[in-house]
Amino acid sequence: MIPPRIIPIHRTGVAAATPDAGRDALKGRGTAVAIPHRFEPSTREAFDDGWDTLDEAALARGEAPPPATTVTHEQARSLLTRNSSPDIPFTLSLNPYRGCEHGCIYCYARPTHAYLDLSPGLDFETRLVAKINAASVLQRELARPGHQASCIAIGSITDAYQPIERELRITRAVLQVLGDCAHPYALITKSAGVLRDLDLIAPAAHAGRAWVSVSITTLDAQLARTLEPRAPAPHRRLETVRRLAAAGVPVGVNVAPIIPFINDGDIEAIVQAAADAGARSIHHTVLRLPWEVAPLFRQWLQVHAPERAARVMARVQDLHGIVAEQRVAQHGRPARDYDARFDQCMHGTGPWAELIRQRVAKARARAGLNQPGLTALDASAFRPPVVPSALDARQGTLF
Repeated sequence: MIPPRIIPIHRTGVAAATPDAGRDALKGRGTAVAIPHRFEPSTREAFDDGWDTLDEAALARGEAPPPATTVTHEQARSLLTRNSSPDIPFTLSLNPYRGCEHGCIYCYARPTHAYLDLSPGLDFETRLVAKINAASVLQRELARPGHQASCIAIGSITDAYQPIERELRITRAVLQVLGDCAHPYALITKSAGVLRDLDLIAPAAHAGRAWVSVSITTLDAQLARTLEPRAPAPHRRLETVRRLAAAGVPVGVNVAPIIPFINDGDIEAIVQAAADAGARSIHHTVLRLPWEVAPLFRQWLQVHAPERAARVMARVQDLHGIVAEQRVAQHGRPARDYDARFDQCMHGTGPWAELIRQRVAKARARAGLNQPGLTALDASAFRPPVVPSALDARQGTLF
């Protein structure tokens, strides 16, 4: 296990005022705030005890050392997660990592770090967990008599090809297990790192067992640098789509998340660029703000788009059907920015959500992309892997 490095970071309460913008923007990070998670019993504030543990002047000048990324190795007990949401076109998913160094400020998966007693803010993108035994655990789960093969989505709450995958190669080991037993899968990523594993993905795709979705948020490199600071640039993602398509891999593009007055002007251009690169399908989601993501995104707006912050949030609330009385705290209930109900959270509701749906549909039609997002993958060739029992392993040592 790699012990995490302790770094001096600013913590602010969920309901606290927005921190100073100059201080709370870290180069290469989605947020500079280690916001407390919802299970935390107390709120901590940075305090200078006179021993130079907190040099506010240096922080304000941006001279404090940037927080390093740390990785803890975990021996996972299980890997496959079953999904019950009708909004998602798969029933099984797996995630080789916890947290994601891409640092996308809008990431709906940030709140999952609270279950590790870590901040959904800065910790989510700097304190990562690697399921180092993922391949062997997956092999064991696929070998169970009750397992019924269907598409496994890889990377639903983390990017399976974030930077640490280059060294750890956990995702590649998982793909090898799936390939060996002819199990269908879908990869969800915004990383060009997926191209490294074309030697595994392409044969599975040619057999009708693999599909890749590449998320593209904007074509504006400067905006991408602040929204998703350590993810590949937009042109690299389009090149990834192009190379996947050239290798015969069915690839879709997810225009996501669509954020009013931030990147919604890019919808048509992204769809056309994706079609030109060889994408077979287009789908979209709107910005979702579960739990701690809402205050983190509000803080990002104050840092990067303060003149539009109120307008953006009002339209996001419109997209999720949040009525006026729900937008302010009252009668002991907190203000709401988001509605997580099935059939609504992914694409929103109401006239603004319908307008986005129409824009995406018309752009898709103009580009000639009328296929559904995730087509049915072939599970008929699946053969359960052979996993040696503990007794077999012990007996093998006798000879």
